[in-house]
Amino acid sequence: MLHTADWHIGQLFYEYDRNFEHEQFLNWLLNTLQDARIDVLLISGDVFDLSNPSAASVRLFYSFLNRAIVQQPGLQIVITAGNHDSAARLETPKPLLFSTNIHIVGLIGKDEKGAPDYSKLVIPLFNQNGDPEVMCIAVPFLRQGDYPQLNDCSNPYAEGVTAFYEEAYRYAAGLKQEGQAIIAMGHLHAQQASVSDIDQMERLIMGGVESVAASAFHEDIAYVALGHIHKAQRIGGKEHIRYSGSPLPMSFSETNYKHQVIVFELSEGKLSGLEALEIPLSVPLLRVPARNSVPADVLHALHQLPVYQGTRQTAPYLEVRVLLKGPEPGLRHSIETAIEGKNYRLAKIDVCYESDGDKQKRPVVLDDAALRELKPVDILQSVYEQKYNVPVPEGLLNLFRQVEAEVGETENLL
Repeated sequence: MLHTADWHIGQLFYEYDRNFEHEQFLNWLLNTLQDARIDVLLISGDVFDLSNPSAASVRLFYSFLNRAIVQQPGLQIVITAGNHDSAARLETPKPLLFSTNIHIVGLIGKDEKGAPDYSKLVIPLFNQNGDPEVMCIAVPFLRQGDYPQLNDCSNPYAEGVTAFYEEAYRYAAGLKQEGQAIIAMGHLHAQQASVSDIDQMERLIMGGVESVAASAFHEDIAYVALGHIHKAQRIGGKEHIRYSGSPLPMSFSETNYKHQVIVFELSEGKLSGLEALEIPLSVPLLRVPARNSVPADVLHALHQLPVYQGTRQTAPYLEVRVLLKGPEPGLRHSIETAIEGKNYRLAKIDVCYESDGDKQKRPVVLDDAALRELKPVDILQSVYEQKYNVPVPEGLLNLFRQVEAEVGETENLL
């Protein structure tokens, strides 16, 4: 079996299209499926980056599925929806896939009593002899209303998701025969998961929902294939509960990080041969300089960069790291001029400002009366000094007062 997740097809990396990178990954994955003689491919959510992916993204994904099945007619594929996917849209082609070994689970069906219909989530997987050998609990990203609503609990989300997996396991265990294994898939935030900066942003977008403990997965589940966190890792100190991580770098914090898929074997209900396979990097990430430096040193380092000899499709993404004393309006132009003709893609300018311990001020909480007395120019000065650690230049103050006066005149006319 091969476990992967968080492809985010259609994602832009600082406004750069990543279609070429996804094509390279999927080509590598096709070869890996064949070379490693994979019987089952598990894709644990976030196939697409947007709930309404472009036609090119959809074509890339379904072209991959077609090529995989043509290449290996016996390959079984289980796909679950992530929080970036539209669950209904992902399930749209299910009628066309009915006679194939491709299973897509996006929505949580309900029985006549309104409870989750676990029969739609438990998928039998077959060995090369055509016998069912594994019961896969294929769980997509769970939204409110998908998991049981428990009374008198301290954490409705975490405890509801835990109850969902407990009930799903009981259903699967009732179908299990001797010598068979149960595995589970999920797209969620597990407790103690090590996150990257992009994962932290994602967690805020989701509203800070609570994370789920490794104990949510029954001890008899042979392997748990997780998605949602982009850093590959095991959870709760357990080798069989894993995030595969994203196949492509999602931020510059992953410059030296090795992306991977997880391969493992199941035989007679037992897990073995667990191995991480490194995914080749098709487009490098480059940070210049190694640490934030003053503009003169940064521009010198950029001038020293050799011309990249590869194609524009493989040209490195570049993050330029600058240390400033205050605003530098012409900074971007200077950087672009320094790398002109060198075949690098400027993705990010990371700016830090020199700190002055004597000028750092602790935030002040103002009452209503003080807020009413606060003038716009006071806010400008406070924000500017906190960000740049220097007073607002007189020229900028004069421009601000000019705008303030014009706004006042307009208000009088209205």
